[in-house]
Amino acid sequence: MSAASELDARILAAIAAYALDDDAFFALAHDLFVYQAARNAPYAAFARASGFDPEHPPQRIEDIPAVPAASFKDARLATFPPEHTVLAFETSGTTLGRGGRHEMPTARLYDAACLASFDRMLLADGARLRFLQLVPDPHERPQSSLGYMMRHVARERGDGRTSWYLHGDALDVDEFVRDAALAIDDGTPVCVATTAFALVALLDALHARGVTFALPPGSRIMETGGFKGRSRIVERAELYAEASARLGIPIGAIVAEYGMTELSSQYYDAHASRGVVEPRVKVAPPWLRPVVVDADGRAVPDGVVGAIRHVDLANRGSAIAIATEDVGAIVDGPQRGLVLFGREAGAELRGCSLDAESLLARRA
Repeated sequence: MSAASELDARILAAIAAYALDDDAFFALAHDLFVYQAARNAPYAAFARASGFDPEHPPQRIEDIPAVPAASFKDARLATFPPEHTVLAFETSGTTLGRGGRHEMPTARLYDAACLASFDRMLLADGARLRFLQLVPDPHERPQSSLGYMMRHVARERGDGRTSWYLHGDALDVDEFVRDAALAIDDGTPVCVATTAFALVALLDALHARGVTFALPPGSRIMETGGFKGRSRIVERAELYAEASARLGIPIGAIVAEYGMTELSSQYYDAHASRGVVEPRVKVAPPWLRPVVVDADGRAVPDGVVGAIRHVDLANRGSAIAIATEDVGAIVDGPQRGLVLFGREAGAELRGCSLDAESLLARRA
């Protein structure tokens, strides 16, 4: 078995078991770092420049060199040649118009990771939902990791009647209204998968039309993306209250997802915190660990706010550790997780909601 195949088998086993203790996580992280340092030249160079010797791997998870997410704009961070790329996702760019690219040599890790988390965090009741997608259509934007993820989830867990409503910068409100009414007539619960700003645009359009729904019991919303944009600022409490009132979905059934194109795994709101709008605790799957660091890159204790890093074992083909411009704190409680507080001052605006922000600007 090749080194890549052996690592994939170990990662897939952890995903299937949905369990990985600290020792097993570090053992796999250690071996994955060694593998990547030997095959990912830009990552190895970054590690050396950061004071790490790839020949002597870090002895703690928090010491694994975390490449800045912005580095995916400037270098090909991959452990395999370009001709072996199976999946390639691109960030939606920034206000500077420059995006990054995350390449993968197999779809197995990404597919398994996204389903395992979605099953537990949004489909714990085993429901077969109808997916109403206010995210990029992968047929139109195959480079969108969010669109790919939601197509995979809908294919594997949906009722076979998935629809997409974002086409370029245009939101097809008429089609959404028709499909929502049909789901109500059928008594079929739905999952509205949406970026924050696409949800804002939909709610604004429904308000302008005087349309309110009572979607079938068991319906839910998966919301992702930021709340601050170039066109307007929307507070989460306001957004969730309006979504609940306009669509007839309880606030506790609105689940926020937190992910990045540069990662292969996602965080979701903890079950215990869904009835509370702010702050919500984001829970990582067992193969993903957040690390919060201070301005000097040193890990801080639980409850202390700092910059967030992610150690994602499913990133086998790229870089195991990613440093972000997001700020947050790790908290302990009913479910240990991550509380987000926004972005670092001066950080570039980026993320899944940029397309929907353009949509809002066009509707203004």
